[in-house]
Amino acid sequence: MRASKLRKQIAWQAARLMYDRDETEYYRAKMKAARRLSCGWVKPSELPSNAEIRDEIELLARQHEGNSRTVHLFEMRIAALALMRQLERYSPRLIGSVLTGHVRQGSDIDLHLFSDSLAAVTAELEYHGMTFDVERKQVTKNGETQTFRHIRLHDGFEFELTVYPTRQKSYPFRSSITGKPIEKANLSQFRQFLAREYPDADLDIELGRQEERVDRFQVYAGLLLPLENVEQDRRYHPEGDVLYHSLQVYGLACDQRPYDEDFLLAALLHDVGKGIDPTDHVPAGLEALDGFISQRTAWLIEHHMLAHAIHDHTIGARKHRRLRENPSYAELLLLGECDRGGRQTGVLTEDLEEALAYIRQISEAYR
Repeated sequence: MRASKLRKQIAWQAARLMYDRDETEYYRAKMKAARRLSCGWVKPSELPSNAEIRDEIELLARQHEGNSRTVHLFEMRIAALALMRQLERYSPRLIGSVLTGHVRQGSDIDLHLFSDSLAAVTAELEYHGMTFDVERKQVTKNGETQTFRHIRLHDGFEFELTVYPTRQKSYPFRSSITGKPIEKANLSQFRQFLAREYPDADLDIELGRQEERVDRFQVYAGLLLPLENVEQDRRYHPEGDVLYHSLQVYGLACDQRPYDEDFLLAALLHDVGKGIDPTDHVPAGLEALDGFISQRTAWLIEHHMLAHAIHDHTIGARKHRRLRENPSYAELLLLGECDRGGRQTGVLTEDLEEALAYIRQISEAYR
């Protein structure tokens, strides 16, 4: 195989690995692709650059995501601008695919922040009611070990915030893709960039919409957390509180349909009304969730009690016939099975944060 042809094929294969999230690092992706295609050693000159692979990833994104990718990129850029405004005191710099336009399904928004106090940054995020995780990662390069402070933020989109000491504001960070100084934009520069890229958009209106937008996962958490203090009749629910029951049902639902977001949300949220009106929990829950769940999820929650009547053969024939006409009838029966199965004592479940993070990940991946 000619070197130039092999190089192109390695670039495409590596891009495919990264687009499908089988690999996240350019070096590992290109080496795996090279082994698959050459069945042996490959000359360094036959290996594509990171920039070549990135271009192939962008081509794949255009082919698979179409016009939705352009809309998604604009929404991510507005979200980035809104967060940069909120964190302006930490001199935010936007870097990565949202700035360059090389986004694909599952891409996050990368920001550099500058503060000598990680606690100050996290306190700011908590003040704004944001959900996040902190990660410290040690990297050894050229004999030097450096600790990077990452904040993974879940606020409609996935953000990765890297917090550097203030003395590094002027540091010439280099791109792992091109080896050149990294492309970056501060708040003022990014706003000017958006004005050039989207001359017909009113950025102030878009920012207002962004700030008014409620993160539905925060709504879910707000409805689910109080259920830990809502006890149930031990004759029917020996497992105890409603949150523990809901997490059990969610876990069983994951085993059955791990990539069905509507179904998983129905399993997790089916009893949130018990924290509002235990005597009539289904309509109470649906009212609280109105506007934050799909029609399919709402239908499953609305009729989940009837799934038990179907199981007990106590449902009327006409009502049963109407339910069978719905395309999600099979999932309704499955939800009933999970609901009945999620009543065990001593069963280990995921934490609520883990459950919501998983569903959010599915939502972002199939956006």
